[in-house]
Amino acid sequence: MIKSPSDKWKKSILKYKKQCQSIIQISNNIRYVGVINNYGRTLTGIIKPNLKPLLKSEEMKQEFFIISTLFSLRKDGANSLGKLDHIILKHSKVNVVVFQKRDITFYVSINSKEKSLDKIISLIKKKI
Repeated sequence: MIKSPSDKWKKSILKYKKQCQSIIQISNNIRYVGVINNYGRTLTGIIKPNLKPLLKSEEMKQEFFIISTLFSLRKDGANSLGKLDHIILKHSKVNVVVFQKRDITFYVSINSKEKSLDKIISLIKKKI
């Protein structure tokens, strides 16, 4: 049976959703896991239950747009510098770790009190 583009798309989104669910279970300090495309559009995302989002909807859209723009501007430098592993953005309330796999970006928000950030990053890499 030939799968339609719509079927392939639904299958991809389901895969990303499962990956997000798997990542958010790594640590109680992971607040949010989302997947965005090259244009900064959210494909799927999960916030830890009972947590209030730190960013409003419009602020989140801007954040994702900035991240997607950063990755697209870095593509030229990647040939000279090598493949980007991940980016860590440290804020006073949260650390944001961003991974890119092909044209998909995983955005993970982690409470800043987390002490074993390197361990969490390593575990997330195994999930994506």
